[in-house]
Amino acid sequence: MTTTLAPPVPIGKAAVGALGLLALSTGALESVVTPTIPLLERELDMSQSEGALLSIVLLITGALITPLAGKFGDRYGGKKVLIRLMAVVSVGGTVSALAPNLPVLLLGQVLQGAMVGALPLSFIVVRKHLPAGESKVAIGVVSGLFVGGSMVGMLSAGPVAEQLSRHWMFALPTIAVGGATLLVNRLMPGDVPGRADGAGIDWPGLLLLSGMLVTLMLVLALAPEAASQPLALLALVVLLAALVTGWVRVERRAAAPMIDLRMLARPAIWKACVLTFVICLGSTMAVYLIPQLLDERGDGYGFRADATEIGFFLLPGALAATLAGPLGGIGDRRFGSRAVVTTGVVLMTVGLLAVAAVHTEVWHLVVGKVLIALANGLCVTAMMTSTATAVDRKDTGIATSLILVSRVLGSAVGGQLGGALLTAGTPAGSEVAAESAYVTGFVVAGVVVSLALFVTRTMSKGVTA
Repeated sequence: MTTTLAPPVPIGKAAVGALGLLALSTGALESVVTPTIPLLERELDMSQSEGALLSIVLLITGALITPLAGKFGDRYGGKKVLIRLMAVVSVGGTVSALAPNLPVLLLGQVLQGAMVGALPLSFIVVRKHLPAGESKVAIGVVSGLFVGGSMVGMLSAGPVAEQLSRHWMFALPTIAVGGATLLVNRLMPGDVPGRADGAGIDWPGLLLLSGMLVTLMLVLALAPEAASQPLALLALVVLLAALVTGWVRVERRAAAPMIDLRMLARPAIWKACVLTFVICLGSTMAVYLIPQLLDERGDGYGFRADATEIGFFLLPGALAATLAGPLGGIGDRRFGSRAVVTTGVVLMTVGLLAVAAVHTEVWHLVVGKVLIALANGLCVTAMMTSTATAVDRKDTGIATSLILVSRVLGSAVGGQLGGALLTAGTPAGSEVAAESAYVTGFVVAGVVVSLALFVTRTMSKGVTA
């Protein structure tokens, strides 16, 4: 005897508005750290390496949660998983708001990483409850409000932290997230869970990947102090090698691996992964170094900018990143992914090397950040498009998860490398990093990104990679 599942209940504008408000709130909560890293370093007595860790830990935990969120959403229903994820985010925001020190703040950011998996879940919910044409509009609204929330958070974090306290810059968007979650729970109808595919969750692969990322960050954070703690650094390197070896073996044998390593043998996939890693390394180094240089109080360099001013100076870059997605899609259709990625690599290389050479005025950093953000958006859009069209439709999720891991690894290495360079470039007894440390960071990032041109030359000219 078979049962026919009832069609999904259509939703109205109020439910879509609630999802949009949730996206706006999570976007604001996600973006408050970037412009206030220098302020947090001073208040919590953090080194530059620790500040770099704080800037990327949310992204890393989010990348690990996202594939699980998708599987659980298909299995138990998108709305149910979305509400539970946002409850975790609310707890994380509360922990961050109350954090008295760095370890507690890091815990809060780890919990907040659940928000990365929440946005795709909201798209799944919308697609289940609206016709194709209306769902595209709703997804566009939710995506736009998330980007808008990021800008709101970037602009408001500094004034809130300076006029009230750093605690309130986490507390206010967390309150908004909680309220929006209650609205979504009330206005959004429950969706019918999908059928389980019979494949379990690759928990060993997930745990080993988590251990790899954490160990990699510790290695990069400890690298500047290698002379004083060589045995500790060596032990971490050995542990990292063991985790990588174990992870590769587990993923090769798993029936439903979290990351299908066999796909890396395909030219389109490994090229996309290499390019994504390099681009994210360069952009994340800039995301970390530019606010530090704006805040710097060196002799003849730095601008002594406060958190409010830093957020304002970073805003043009955020706007450029917003425009980069549509521009990348248009460019990909008209000129092909190779042209778009090559343009992005050249723009980012120019931006990084230009900032290394000339950084005596604020507008130098603003223009450099705009070029870097625009290049990052162009390349990421082209990579996702080329990857999605290079594999069978049933393999899209697996292929894009490889891109996601490459993005996380590039961001982790870029952020921690930038922090390590500043830590190594800070003289003993001083809190001011040498100007040469910044120059070295931008040059290293620019040279690494430029090497991607050797890969782009081998890409197909068309839309598919």
